[in-house]
Amino acid sequence: MTDLLYSEEEDALRSAVRDLLADHCDAPGVIARTESDTPHDLAAWKALADGMGLAGLLVPEAQGGQGATHREVAVVLEELGRAVAPVPYLTSAVVATEALLACGTEDLLAELASGRKIGALAVSLHVAAGGAYKVVRHEGGSLHGELTGIADATAADVLLVPADDGGLYAVDASSATVTPQVSLDLTRPLATVTLDGAPGRLLGDAEPAVRRALRSGAGLLASEQLGLAEWTLTETVRYLKERKQFNRSVGGFQALKHRLAQLWLEVVNLRAAARNAADALASGEDTDVAVAVAQAYAASVAVHAAEEALQLHAGIGMTWEHPAHLYLKRAKADSIAYGTAGAHRAALAELVDLQAP
Repeated sequence: MTDLLYSEEEDALRSAVRDLLADHCDAPGVIARTESDTPHDLAAWKALADGMGLAGLLVPEAQGGQGATHREVAVVLEELGRAVAPVPYLTSAVVATEALLACGTEDLLAELASGRKIGALAVSLHVAAGGAYKVVRHEGGSLHGELTGIADATAADVLLVPADDGGLYAVDASSATVTPQVSLDLTRPLATVTLDGAPGRLLGDAEPAVRRALRSGAGLLASEQLGLAEWTLTETVRYLKERKQFNRSVGGFQALKHRLAQLWLEVVNLRAAARNAADALASGEDTDVAVAVAQAYAASVAVHAAEEALQLHAGIGMTWEHPAHLYLKRAKADSIAYGTAGAHRAALAELVDLQAP
Protein backbone atom coordinates (compact mmCIF):
# COMPACT_ATOMS: atom_id res chain seq x y z
CA MET A 1 0.00 0.00 0.00
CA THR A 2 1.26 3.45 -0.91
CA ASP A 3 2.14 5.78 1.95
CA LEU A 4 0.68 9.20 1.14
CA LEU A 5 1.88 10.78 4.40
CA TYR A 6 4.67 13.34 4.14
CA SER A 7 8.17 12.02 4.81
CA GLU A 8 10.65 13.82 7.08
CA GLU A 9 12.50 15.03 4.00
CA GLU A 10 9.30 16.42 2.49
CA ASP A 11 8.47 18.22 5.74
CA ALA A 12 11.97 19.71 5.84
CA LEU A 13 11.60 20.84 2.21
CA ARG A 14 8.23 22.44 3.03
CA SER A 15 9.75 24.35 5.95
CA ALA A 16 12.63 25.65 3.83
CA VAL A 17 10.36 26.76 0.97
CA ARG A 18 7.92 28.42 3.38
CA ASP A 19 10.74 30.38 5.03
CA LEU A 20 12.05 31.51 1.64
CA LEU A 21 8.62 32.63 0.47
CA ALA A 22 8.01 34.49 3.73
CA ASP A 23 11.06 36.60 2.86
CA HIS A 24 10.23 37.10 -0.82
CA CYS A 25 6.47 36.80 -1.36
CA ASP A 26 4.65 38.65 1.41
CA ALA A 27 1.11 39.74 0.47
CA PRO A 28 1.79 43.49 0.09
CA GLY A 29 4.75 42.70 -2.16
CA VAL A 30 2.75 40.35 -4.37
CA ILE A 31 -0.10 42.88 -4.66
CA ALA A 32 2.39 45.62 -5.58
CA ARG A 33 3.85 43.37 -8.28
CA THR A 34 0.44 42.74 -9.84
CA GLU A 35 0.08 46.50 -10.28
CA SER A 36 3.47 46.83 -12.00
CA ASP A 37 4.76 45.97 -15.48
CA THR A 38 6.74 43.04 -14.03
CA PRO A 39 4.30 40.71 -12.24
CA HIS A 40 6.84 37.86 -12.01
CA ASP A 41 9.08 37.87 -8.95
CA LEU A 42 12.35 36.85 -10.58
CA ALA A 43 14.31 37.33 -7.34
CA ALA A 44 12.10 34.71 -5.65
CA TRP A 45 12.46 32.48 -8.72
CA LYS A 46 16.27 32.79 -8.59
CA ALA A 47 16.25 31.89 -4.90
CA LEU A 48 14.06 28.84 -5.56
CA ALA A 49 15.84 27.69 -8.71
CA ASP A 50 19.45 28.72 -8.14
CA GLY A 51 19.64 28.93 -4.36
CA MET A 52 17.66 25.77 -3.52
CA GLY A 53 17.90 23.84 -6.80
CA LEU A 54 14.15 23.31 -6.97
CA ALA A 55 13.75 23.94 -10.71
CA GLY A 56 15.49 20.64 -11.40
CA LEU A 57 13.61 18.34 -9.02
CA LEU A 58 12.12 16.25 -11.86
CA VAL A 59 15.36 16.11 -13.85
CA PRO A 60 17.72 13.13 -13.27
CA GLU A 61 21.07 13.95 -11.70
CA ALA A 62 22.91 12.75 -14.81
CA GLN A 63 21.14 15.50 -16.77
CA GLY A 64 21.91 18.29 -14.33
CA GLY A 65 18.91 18.00 -12.02
CA GLN A 66 18.14 16.84 -8.48
CA GLY A 67 16.71 13.44 -9.38
CA ALA A 68 13.72 13.82 -7.05
CA THR A 69 10.09 12.85 -7.74
CA HIS A 70 6.69 14.43 -8.24
CA ARG A 71 6.04 14.06 -4.50
CA GLU A 72 8.72 16.62 -3.65
CA VAL A 73 7.50 18.91 -6.44
CA ALA A 74 3.98 18.66 -4.97
CA VAL A 75 5.26 19.92 -1.59
CA VAL A 76 6.90 22.91 -3.30
CA LEU A 77 3.68 23.67 -5.18
CA GLU A 78 1.61 23.52 -1.99
CA GLU A 79 3.80 26.27 -0.55
CA LEU A 80 3.70 28.31 -3.76
CA GLY A 81 -0.09 28.01 -3.67
CA ARG A 82 -0.18 29.20 -0.04
CA ALA A 83 1.77 32.30 -1.05
CA VAL A 84 0.15 32.77 -4.52
CA ALA A 85 3.79 33.23 -5.50
CA PRO A 86 4.20 34.93 -8.90
CA VAL A 87 6.93 32.58 -10.14
CA PRO A 88 6.90 30.37 -13.27
CA TYR A 89 7.48 27.15 -11.33
CA LEU A 90 4.53 25.07 -12.55
CA THR A 91 4.97 26.22 -16.15
CA SER A 92 8.78 25.88 -16.37
CA ALA A 93 9.95 23.38 -13.73
CA VAL A 94 6.99 21.02 -14.32
CA VAL A 95 5.21 21.44 -17.66
CA ALA A 96 8.07 22.58 -19.91
CA THR A 97 10.51 20.25 -18.13
CA GLU A 98 8.22 17.22 -18.60
CA ALA A 99 7.90 18.01 -22.32
CA LEU A 100 11.70 18.10 -22.61
CA LEU A 101 12.04 14.86 -20.63
CA ALA A 102 9.71 13.21 -23.16
CA CYS A 103 11.98 14.46 -25.97
CA GLY A 104 15.27 13.71 -24.18
CA THR A 105 16.75 17.15 -24.84
CA GLU A 106 19.67 17.19 -22.43
CA ASP A 107 21.19 20.65 -23.02
CA LEU A 108 17.87 22.49 -22.61
CA LEU A 109 16.93 20.30 -19.65
CA ALA A 110 20.13 21.25 -17.84
CA GLU A 111 19.46 24.95 -18.46
CA LEU A 112 15.90 24.73 -17.13
CA ALA A 113 16.99 22.55 -14.19
CA SER A 114 19.62 25.10 -13.11
CA GLY A 115 17.21 28.00 -13.50
CA ARG A 116 19.51 29.66 -16.06
CA LYS A 117 16.57 29.63 -18.45
CA ILE A 118 12.81 29.68 -17.99
CA GLY A 119 10.73 27.54 -20.35
CA ALA A 120 7.10 27.75 -21.38
CA LEU A 121 5.07 25.22 -23.35
CA ALA A 122 3.23 27.19 -26.03
CA VAL A 123 -0.12 25.49 -25.44
CA SER A 124 -3.06 27.46 -24.07
CA LEU A 125 -3.43 27.10 -20.29
CA HIS A 126 -6.99 25.71 -20.53
CA VAL A 127 -6.04 22.64 -22.60
CA ALA A 128 -6.33 19.26 -20.85
CA ALA A 129 -4.01 16.30 -21.45
CA GLY A 130 -5.22 14.58 -24.60
CA GLY A 131 -7.20 17.67 -25.63
CA ALA A 132 -6.89 19.49 -28.95
CA TYR A 133 -4.35 22.29 -28.96
CA LYS A 134 -3.49 24.90 -31.55
CA VAL A 135 -0.35 24.47 -33.67
CA VAL A 136 1.67 26.86 -35.80
CA ARG A 137 2.76 26.44 -39.42
CA HIS A 138 6.21 25.01 -40.09
CA GLU A 139 7.63 26.13 -43.39
CA GLY A 140 11.21 25.97 -44.60
CA GLY A 141 12.72 25.65 -41.14
CA SER A 142 10.80 28.57 -39.66
CA LEU A 143 7.53 28.90 -37.73
CA HIS A 144 4.52 31.08 -38.46
CA GLY A 145 1.33 31.62 -36.46
CA GLU A 146 -0.29 32.97 -33.31
CA LEU A 147 -0.97 31.18 -30.03
CA THR A 148 -3.06 32.65 -27.21
CA GLY A 149 -3.45 32.02 -23.48
CA ILE A 150 0.17 30.97 -22.93
CA ALA A 151 0.90 31.11 -19.19
CA ASP A 152 4.11 32.80 -18.03
CA ALA A 153 5.30 33.38 -21.61
CA THR A 154 6.36 36.92 -20.69
CA ALA A 155 8.98 35.49 -18.32
CA ALA A 156 10.16 32.70 -20.63
CA ASP A 157 13.54 32.52 -22.33
CA VAL A 158 12.60 29.55 -24.49
CA LEU A 159 9.20 28.57 -25.91
CA LEU A 160 8.32 24.96 -26.72
CA VAL A 161 6.06 25.25 -29.76
CA PRO A 162 4.01 22.45 -31.39
CA ALA A 163 3.84 22.74 -35.18
CA ASP A 164 1.55 21.37 -37.90
CA ASP A 165 4.16 18.79 -38.98
CA GLY A 166 3.75 17.02 -35.61
CA GLY A 167 7.05 18.26 -34.21
CA LEU A 168 7.80 20.17 -31.02
CA TYR A 169 10.19 23.04 -31.60
CA ALA A 170 12.33 25.13 -29.27
CA VAL A 171 12.07 28.81 -30.10
CA ASP A 172 14.14 31.56 -28.49
CA ALA A 173 11.60 33.91 -26.89
CA SER A 174 13.48 36.92 -28.28
CA SER A 175 12.60 35.82 -31.83
CA ALA A 176 8.86 35.73 -31.02
CA THR A 177 6.49 38.59 -30.25
CA VAL A 178 5.06 38.02 -26.76
CA THR A 179 2.13 40.31 -25.97
CA PRO A 180 0.57 40.28 -22.46
CA GLN A 181 -3.15 39.48 -22.37
CA VAL A 182 -5.62 40.71 -19.78
CA SER A 183 -5.55 37.94 -17.17
CA LEU A 184 -7.93 37.31 -14.27
CA ASP A 185 -5.07 35.84 -12.24
CA LEU A 186 -2.50 38.61 -12.13
CA THR A 187 0.07 36.32 -10.47
CA ARG A 188 0.15 33.90 -13.44
CA PRO A 189 -0.20 36.21 -16.43
CA LEU A 190 -1.16 34.98 -19.88
CA ALA A 191 0.23 36.17 -23.20
CA THR A 192 -0.22 35.88 -26.93
CA VAL A 193 2.79 34.45 -28.76
CA THR A 194 3.17 35.52 -32.40
CA LEU A 195 5.71 33.79 -34.62
CA ASP A 196 6.58 35.44 -37.92
CA GLY A 197 9.27 33.31 -39.48
CA ALA A 198 10.94 32.50 -36.14
CA PRO A 199 13.64 29.82 -36.36
CA GLY A 200 12.82 26.65 -34.44
CA ARG A 201 14.92 23.69 -33.35
CA LEU A 202 13.17 20.32 -33.60
CA LEU A 203 13.06 18.54 -30.22
CA GLY A 204 10.85 15.54 -30.96
CA ASP A 205 7.22 14.48 -31.45
CA ALA A 206 4.79 17.03 -30.03
CA GLU A 207 1.82 14.78 -29.21
CA PRO A 208 3.41 12.49 -26.55
CA ALA A 209 5.47 15.36 -25.12
CA VAL A 210 2.46 17.68 -24.77
CA ARG A 211 0.30 14.90 -23.32
CA ARG A 212 2.93 14.04 -20.70
CA ALA A 213 3.51 17.71 -19.85
CA LEU A 214 -0.18 18.56 -19.46
CA ARG A 215 -0.91 15.42 -17.43
CA SER A 216 1.83 16.31 -14.93
CA GLY A 217 0.68 19.92 -14.94
CA ALA A 218 -2.89 18.89 -14.10
CA GLY A 219 -1.85 16.38 -11.44
CA LEU A 220 0.50 18.76 -9.64
CA LEU A 221 -1.81 21.76 -10.02
CA ALA A 222 -4.00 19.97 -7.44
CA SER A 223 -1.20 20.48 -4.87
CA GLU A 224 -1.11 24.20 -5.64
CA GLN A 225 -4.90 24.31 -5.21
CA LEU A 226 -4.51 22.44 -1.91
CA GLY A 227 -2.00 24.98 -0.61
CA LEU A 228 -4.28 27.83 -1.66
CA ALA A 229 -7.32 26.25 0.06
CA GLU A 230 -5.36 25.52 3.24
CA TRP A 231 -4.09 29.10 3.52
CA THR A 232 -7.53 30.63 2.98
CA LEU A 233 -9.13 28.28 5.53
CA THR A 234 -6.42 28.89 8.14
CA GLU A 235 -6.53 32.66 7.70
CA THR A 236 -10.34 32.74 7.84
CA VAL A 237 -10.40 30.73 11.10
CA ARG A 238 -7.72 33.01 12.58
CA TYR A 239 -9.65 36.15 11.61
CA LEU A 240 -12.96 34.88 12.96
CA LYS A 241 -11.34 34.11 16.31
CA GLU A 242 -10.06 37.69 16.56
CA ARG A 243 -13.07 39.55 15.14
CA LYS A 244 -15.57 40.56 17.84
CA GLN A 245 -19.30 41.17 17.40
CA PHE A 246 -21.93 41.51 20.15
CA ASN A 247 -19.00 41.23 22.59
CA ARG A 248 -17.96 37.73 21.47
CA SER A 249 -15.69 36.36 18.77
CA VAL A 250 -17.47 35.89 15.44
CA GLY A 251 -16.00 32.38 15.17
CA GLY A 252 -18.18 31.31 18.08
CA PHE A 253 -21.40 31.57 16.07
CA GLN A 254 -22.79 28.15 15.20
CA ALA A 255 -23.64 28.93 11.57
CA LEU A 256 -20.05 29.96 10.84
CA LYS A 257 -18.66 26.92 12.65
CA HIS A 258 -20.72 24.69 10.34
CA ARG A 259 -19.43 26.45 7.23
CA LEU A 260 -15.82 26.15 8.38
CA ALA A 261 -16.24 22.49 9.39
CA GLN A 262 -17.61 21.69 5.94
CA LEU A 263 -14.72 23.49 4.30
CA TRP A 264 -12.20 21.68 6.51
CA LEU A 265 -13.61 18.32 5.36
CA GLU A 266 -13.30 19.39 1.73
CA VAL A 267 -9.69 20.49 2.21
CA VAL A 268 -8.76 17.21 3.93
CA ASN A 269 -10.28 15.26 1.05
CA LEU A 270 -8.42 17.43 -1.44
CA ARG A 271 -5.15 16.70 0.35
CA ALA A 272 -5.76 12.97 -0.10
CA ALA A 273 -6.57 13.40 -3.80
CA ALA A 274 -3.61 15.70 -4.47
CA ARG A 275 -1.14 13.47 -2.62
CA ASN A 276 -2.45 10.44 -4.49
CA ALA A 277 -2.00 12.20 -7.85
CA ALA A 278 1.57 13.23 -6.98
CA ASP A 279 2.41 9.70 -5.81
CA ALA A 280 0.88 8.18 -8.95
CA LEU A 281 2.92 10.50 -11.17
CA ALA A 282 6.04 9.50 -9.22
CA SER A 283 5.36 5.75 -9.39
CA GLY A 284 3.71 5.59 -12.81
CA GLU A 285 0.82 3.48 -11.45
CA ASP A 286 -2.81 4.38 -12.32
CA THR A 287 -1.59 7.85 -13.19
CA ASP A 288 -4.40 8.88 -15.54
CA VAL A 289 -7.09 7.88 -13.03
CA ALA A 290 -5.37 9.56 -10.07
CA VAL A 291 -4.86 12.83 -11.98
CA ALA A 292 -8.46 12.86 -13.25
CA VAL A 293 -9.83 12.22 -9.73
CA ALA A 294 -7.71 15.02 -8.24
CA GLN A 295 -8.66 17.56 -10.89
CA ALA A 296 -12.33 16.58 -10.90
CA TYR A 297 -12.40 17.57 -7.21
CA ALA A 298 -9.74 20.25 -6.70
CA ALA A 299 -11.22 23.24 -8.50
CA SER A 300 -14.49 23.38 -6.58
CA VAL A 301 -12.70 23.11 -3.21
CA ALA A 302 -10.14 25.83 -3.97
CA VAL A 303 -12.81 28.19 -5.30
CA HIS A 304 -15.13 27.47 -2.35
CA ALA A 305 -12.32 28.09 0.16
CA ALA A 306 -11.38 31.40 -1.50
CA GLU A 307 -15.03 32.51 -1.72
CA GLU A 308 -15.60 31.74 1.96
CA ALA A 309 -12.44 33.66 2.87
CA LEU A 310 -13.65 36.67 0.93
CA GLN A 311 -17.15 36.57 2.48
CA LEU A 312 -16.15 35.78 6.05
CA HIS A 313 -13.50 38.48 6.13
CA ALA A 314 -16.45 40.82 5.39
CA GLY A 315 -15.54 44.42 4.59
CA ILE A 316 -11.76 44.01 4.91
CA GLY A 317 -11.87 41.02 2.55
CA MET A 318 -13.33 43.22 -0.18
CA THR A 319 -10.40 45.64 -0.14
CA TRP A 320 -7.52 45.60 -2.61
CA GLU A 321 -5.03 45.72 0.26
CA HIS A 322 -6.18 42.36 1.66
CA PRO A 323 -4.80 39.42 -0.33
CA ALA A 324 -8.13 37.48 -0.44
CA HIS A 325 -8.76 38.66 -4.01
CA LEU A 326 -5.43 37.19 -5.17
CA TYR A 327 -6.47 33.77 -3.88
CA LEU A 328 -9.94 33.93 -5.41
CA LYS A 329 -8.56 34.96 -8.80
CA ARG A 330 -5.90 32.22 -8.69
CA ALA A 331 -8.53 29.65 -7.66
CA LYS A 332 -10.87 30.70 -10.48
CA ALA A 333 -8.07 30.69 -13.07
CA ASP A 334 -6.82 27.30 -11.81
CA SER A 335 -10.33 25.89 -12.17
CA ILE A 336 -9.97 25.93 -15.97
CA ALA A 337 -6.20 25.34 -16.14
CA TYR A 338 -5.14 22.04 -17.77
CA GLY A 339 -8.81 21.10 -18.25
CA THR A 340 -11.99 21.88 -16.34
CA ALA A 341 -13.38 19.62 -13.62
CA GLY A 342 -16.07 18.54 -16.11
CA ALA A 343 -13.45 17.53 -18.67
CA HIS A 344 -11.61 15.49 -16.04
CA ARG A 345 -14.85 13.82 -14.90
CA ALA A 346 -15.58 12.84 -18.51
CA ALA A 347 -12.05 11.47 -18.87
CA LEU A 348 -12.42 9.56 -15.59
CA ALA A 349 -15.71 8.02 -16.70
CA GLU A 350 -14.01 6.70 -19.82
CA LEU A 351 -10.98 5.43 -17.91
CA VAL A 352 -13.10 3.38 -15.49
CA ASP A 353 -15.63 2.39 -18.17
CA LEU A 354 -18.52 4.21 -16.54
CA GLN A 355 -20.17 5.99 -19.45
CA ALA A 356 -22.98 8.49 -19.05
CA PRO A 357 -26.35 7.31 -20.44
